[in-house]
Amino acid sequence: MSLFRTHPKPMARTLRVLSRLLEYPGADLRAHLPLLRAALREEAALSRSRQAELEALLAQLAQHDPLDAEADYVQLFDSGRRTALHLFEHVHGDSRERGPALIDLAQTYEKAGLYLAPGQMPDHLPVLLEFVSTQPPREAAAFLGEIAHLVNVIFAALEQRGSRYASVAGALLDLAGVPAHAVELPADEPLDALWEEPAAFDGCSTAGAAAPGARPGVHVTRRSPDLPATSATPAHGAAR
Repeated sequence: MSLFRTHPKPMARTLRVLSRLLEYPGADLRAHLPLLRAALREEAALSRSRQAELEALLAQLAQHDPLDAEADYVQLFDSGRRTALHLFEHVHGDSRERGPALIDLAQTYEKAGLYLAPGQMPDHLPVLLEFVSTQPPREAAAFLGEIAHLVNVIFAALEQRGSRYASVAGALLDLAGVPAHAVELPADEPLDALWEEPAAFDGCSTAGAAAPGARPGVHVTRRSPDLPATSATPAHGAAR
Protein backbone atom coordinates (compact mmCIF):
# COMPACT_ATOMS: atom_id res chain seq x y z
CA MET A 1 0.00 0.00 0.00
CA SER A 2 1.31 3.43 -0.85
CA LEU A 3 2.52 5.55 2.03
CA PHE A 4 1.28 8.74 0.37
CA ARG A 5 -1.98 10.08 1.82
CA THR A 6 -1.97 13.50 0.16
CA HIS A 7 0.56 14.89 -2.29
CA PRO A 8 4.06 13.41 -2.58
CA LYS A 9 6.96 15.85 -2.50
CA PRO A 10 8.47 17.21 -5.71
CA MET A 11 10.99 14.63 -6.88
CA ALA A 12 12.01 15.48 -10.45
CA ARG A 13 15.57 16.52 -9.65
CA THR A 14 16.05 13.60 -7.28
CA LEU A 15 14.87 11.16 -9.95
CA ARG A 16 17.36 12.60 -12.40
CA VAL A 17 20.16 12.26 -9.87
CA LEU A 18 19.21 8.64 -9.20
CA SER A 19 19.10 8.04 -12.95
CA ARG A 20 22.61 9.42 -13.30
CA LEU A 21 23.92 7.36 -10.39
CA LEU A 22 22.78 4.18 -12.14
CA GLU A 23 24.72 5.03 -15.27
CA TYR A 24 28.25 3.88 -16.07
CA PRO A 25 30.61 5.83 -13.77
CA GLY A 26 32.73 7.39 -16.47
CA ALA A 27 34.67 10.64 -16.30
CA ASP A 28 31.63 12.81 -17.07
CA LEU A 29 29.61 11.36 -14.19
CA ARG A 30 32.50 11.65 -11.75
CA ALA A 31 33.03 15.28 -12.73
CA HIS A 32 29.45 16.10 -11.76
CA LEU A 33 29.29 14.28 -8.40
CA PRO A 34 29.28 17.54 -6.37
CA LEU A 35 26.35 18.85 -8.43
CA LEU A 36 24.44 15.62 -7.88
CA ARG A 37 24.98 15.86 -4.13
CA ALA A 38 23.81 19.47 -4.10
CA ALA A 39 20.67 18.64 -6.09
CA LEU A 40 19.70 15.90 -3.64
CA ARG A 41 20.16 18.22 -0.69
CA GLU A 42 18.27 21.12 -2.22
CA GLU A 43 15.18 19.14 -3.23
CA ALA A 44 15.19 17.14 0.04
CA ALA A 45 12.77 14.54 -1.29
CA LEU A 46 14.39 11.72 0.70
CA SER A 47 14.84 10.96 4.38
CA ARG A 48 18.06 11.98 6.11
CA SER A 49 19.12 8.37 6.47
CA ARG A 50 18.62 7.65 2.76
CA GLN A 51 20.38 10.89 1.87
CA ALA A 52 23.34 9.80 4.00
CA GLU A 53 23.48 6.44 2.21
CA LEU A 54 23.48 8.13 -1.19
CA GLU A 55 26.19 10.55 -0.12
CA ALA A 56 28.29 7.56 0.94
CA LEU A 57 27.90 6.18 -2.58
CA LEU A 58 28.85 9.55 -4.06
CA ALA A 59 31.94 9.66 -1.84
CA GLN A 60 32.88 6.13 -2.86
CA LEU A 61 32.64 7.01 -6.55
CA ALA A 62 34.75 10.12 -5.96
CA GLN A 63 37.46 8.31 -4.00
CA HIS A 64 37.82 5.05 -5.90
CA ASP A 65 40.29 4.58 -8.68
CA PRO A 66 38.31 5.35 -11.88
CA LEU A 67 39.19 2.04 -13.54
CA ASP A 68 38.19 0.10 -10.42
CA ALA A 69 34.88 1.98 -10.17
CA GLU A 70 34.10 1.22 -13.81
CA ALA A 71 35.09 -2.44 -13.49
CA ASP A 72 33.00 -2.82 -10.32
CA TYR A 73 29.99 -1.34 -12.11
CA VAL A 74 30.30 -3.76 -15.03
CA GLN A 75 30.73 -6.71 -12.69
CA LEU A 76 27.74 -5.65 -10.61
CA PHE A 77 25.18 -4.79 -13.27
CA ASP A 78 26.25 -6.67 -16.39
CA SER A 79 27.00 -10.16 -15.09
CA GLY A 80 23.71 -11.41 -13.69
CA ARG A 81 19.96 -11.08 -14.03
CA ARG A 82 19.10 -10.16 -10.45
CA THR A 83 20.87 -6.80 -10.72
CA ALA A 84 20.07 -6.19 -14.40
CA LEU A 85 19.03 -2.58 -15.02
CA HIS A 86 17.11 -3.52 -18.16
CA LEU A 87 13.74 -4.14 -16.54
CA PHE A 88 12.38 -6.36 -19.29
CA GLU A 89 15.18 -8.82 -18.50
CA HIS A 90 13.24 -9.43 -15.29
CA VAL A 91 9.90 -9.59 -17.07
CA HIS A 92 10.51 -11.26 -20.43
CA GLY A 93 14.07 -12.56 -20.36
CA ASP A 94 14.97 -13.43 -23.94
CA SER A 95 11.44 -14.35 -24.99
CA ARG A 96 9.81 -13.03 -28.14
CA GLU A 97 7.58 -10.77 -26.03
CA ARG A 98 10.43 -8.42 -25.24
CA GLY A 99 10.69 -6.80 -28.67
CA PRO A 100 7.09 -5.55 -28.89
CA ALA A 101 7.25 -4.40 -25.25
CA LEU A 102 10.35 -2.32 -26.01
CA ILE A 103 8.66 -0.73 -29.01
CA ASP A 104 5.55 0.04 -26.97
CA LEU A 105 7.58 1.68 -24.21
CA ALA A 106 9.57 3.76 -26.70
CA GLN A 107 6.29 4.97 -28.19
CA THR A 108 5.13 5.98 -24.69
CA TYR A 109 8.18 8.21 -24.43
CA GLU A 110 7.57 9.69 -27.87
CA LYS A 111 3.97 10.53 -26.97
CA ALA A 112 5.37 12.58 -24.09
CA GLY A 113 7.81 14.34 -26.46
CA LEU A 114 10.91 12.36 -25.48
CA TYR A 115 13.10 10.48 -27.92
CA LEU A 116 15.78 7.96 -27.06
CA ALA A 117 19.41 8.91 -27.52
CA PRO A 118 21.35 6.67 -29.93
CA GLY A 119 22.22 3.31 -28.41
CA GLN A 120 19.76 3.58 -25.50
CA MET A 121 17.15 0.92 -24.71
CA PRO A 122 13.76 2.08 -23.43
CA ASP A 123 13.65 -0.44 -20.57
CA HIS A 124 17.00 0.65 -19.11
CA LEU A 125 16.17 1.90 -15.62
CA PRO A 126 18.12 5.19 -15.96
CA VAL A 127 16.15 5.91 -19.15
CA LEU A 128 12.84 5.11 -17.47
CA LEU A 129 13.71 7.39 -14.55
CA GLU A 130 14.46 10.26 -16.91
CA PHE A 131 10.96 9.83 -18.31
CA VAL A 132 9.32 9.51 -14.88
CA SER A 133 11.06 12.73 -13.82
CA THR A 134 8.98 14.62 -16.40
CA GLN A 135 5.71 13.57 -14.73
CA PRO A 136 3.91 15.44 -11.92
CA PRO A 137 4.83 14.14 -8.43
CA ARG A 138 1.70 12.06 -7.88
CA GLU A 139 1.93 10.43 -11.32
CA ALA A 140 5.66 9.89 -10.89
CA ALA A 141 5.15 8.15 -7.54
CA ALA A 142 2.40 5.95 -8.97
CA PHE A 143 4.56 5.09 -11.97
CA LEU A 144 7.39 4.07 -9.65
CA GLY A 145 4.89 1.98 -7.71
CA GLU A 146 4.16 -0.06 -10.83
CA ILE A 147 7.80 -1.11 -11.16
CA ALA A 148 8.46 -1.33 -7.42
CA HIS A 149 8.43 -5.14 -7.35
CA LEU A 150 11.26 -5.19 -9.89
CA VAL A 151 13.20 -2.43 -8.16
CA ASN A 152 12.87 -4.36 -4.91
CA VAL A 153 14.49 -7.42 -6.51
CA ILE A 154 17.39 -5.24 -7.65
CA PHE A 155 17.55 -3.69 -4.17
CA ALA A 156 17.65 -7.12 -2.49
CA ALA A 157 20.33 -8.40 -4.87
CA LEU A 158 22.50 -5.32 -4.31
CA GLU A 159 22.05 -5.60 -0.54
CA GLN A 160 23.07 -9.24 -0.77
CA ARG A 161 26.27 -8.16 -2.52
CA GLY A 162 26.93 -5.45 0.07
CA SER A 163 26.87 -2.74 -2.60
CA ARG A 164 26.28 0.93 -1.84
CA TYR A 165 24.27 1.05 -5.05
CA ALA A 166 21.45 -0.54 -3.03
CA SER A 167 20.82 2.96 -1.67
CA VAL A 168 19.69 4.07 -5.14
CA ALA A 169 17.12 1.29 -5.45
CA GLY A 170 16.04 1.93 -1.86
CA ALA A 171 15.53 5.62 -2.65
CA LEU A 172 13.31 4.72 -5.60
CA LEU A 173 11.17 2.53 -3.36
CA ASP A 174 10.95 5.40 -0.86
CA LEU A 175 9.75 7.77 -3.58
CA ALA A 176 7.17 5.20 -4.66
CA GLY A 177 5.90 4.94 -1.09
CA VAL A 178 6.60 1.20 -1.13
CA PRO A 179 8.65 -0.22 1.76
CA ALA A 180 11.66 -2.28 0.76
CA HIS A 181 11.38 -5.87 1.92
CA ALA A 182 13.49 -8.99 1.92
CA VAL A 183 13.23 -11.22 -1.13
CA GLU A 184 14.49 -14.80 -1.31
CA LEU A 185 16.69 -14.77 -4.38
CA PRO A 186 17.44 -18.05 -6.16
CA ALA A 187 20.93 -18.59 -7.54
CA ASP A 188 21.74 -16.09 -10.26
CA GLU A 189 21.77 -17.15 -13.89
CA PRO A 190 23.94 -15.97 -16.77
CA LEU A 191 22.32 -13.19 -18.77
CA ASP A 192 22.26 -15.34 -21.89
CA ALA A 193 20.27 -18.12 -20.24
CA LEU A 194 16.73 -18.54 -21.55
CA TRP A 195 13.93 -17.70 -19.17
CA GLU A 196 10.48 -19.13 -18.93
CA GLU A 197 8.07 -16.84 -20.73
CA PRO A 198 6.24 -14.68 -18.21
CA ALA A 199 2.60 -13.75 -17.92
CA ALA A 200 1.34 -11.42 -20.60
CA PHE A 201 2.80 -7.94 -20.46
CA ASP A 202 -0.12 -5.59 -20.40
CA GLY A 203 1.66 -3.09 -22.60
CA CYS A 204 2.71 0.50 -22.11
CA SER A 205 -0.39 2.32 -23.17
CA THR A 206 0.24 5.69 -24.70
CA ALA A 207 -3.35 6.72 -24.13
CA GLY A 208 -3.36 10.00 -22.27
CA ALA A 209 0.42 9.97 -21.81
CA ALA A 210 0.75 13.59 -22.81
CA ALA A 211 -2.57 14.77 -21.35
CA PRO A 212 -2.41 16.99 -18.25
CA GLY A 213 -2.83 14.93 -15.10
CA ALA A 214 -2.82 11.64 -17.00
CA ARG A 215 -0.42 8.88 -15.98
CA PRO A 216 1.06 6.67 -18.70
CA GLY A 217 -0.01 3.08 -18.13
CA VAL A 218 3.02 0.86 -17.76
CA HIS A 219 2.17 -2.50 -16.25
CA VAL A 220 5.21 -4.66 -15.54
CA THR A 221 4.75 -8.16 -14.19
CA ARG A 222 6.32 -11.59 -14.06
CA ARG A 223 4.88 -14.98 -13.29
CA SER A 224 7.34 -16.40 -10.76
CA PRO A 225 6.48 -15.17 -7.22
CA ASP A 226 10.09 -15.59 -5.99
CA LEU A 227 11.53 -13.32 -8.63
CA PRO A 228 9.57 -10.70 -8.07
CA ALA A 229 25.09 11.23 -20.29
CA THR A 230 21.27 11.36 -20.00
CA SER A 231 19.20 8.57 -21.38
CA ALA A 232 16.29 10.29 -23.04
CA THR A 233 16.44 13.26 -25.32
CA PRO A 234 13.61 15.82 -25.03
CA ALA A 235 11.90 16.68 -28.29
CA HIS A 236 11.65 20.24 -29.53
CA GLY A 237 13.55 21.61 -26.56
CA ALA A 238 11.26 20.08 -23.96
CA ALA A 239 12.38 20.72 -20.38
CA ARG A 240 14.21 17.91 -18.66
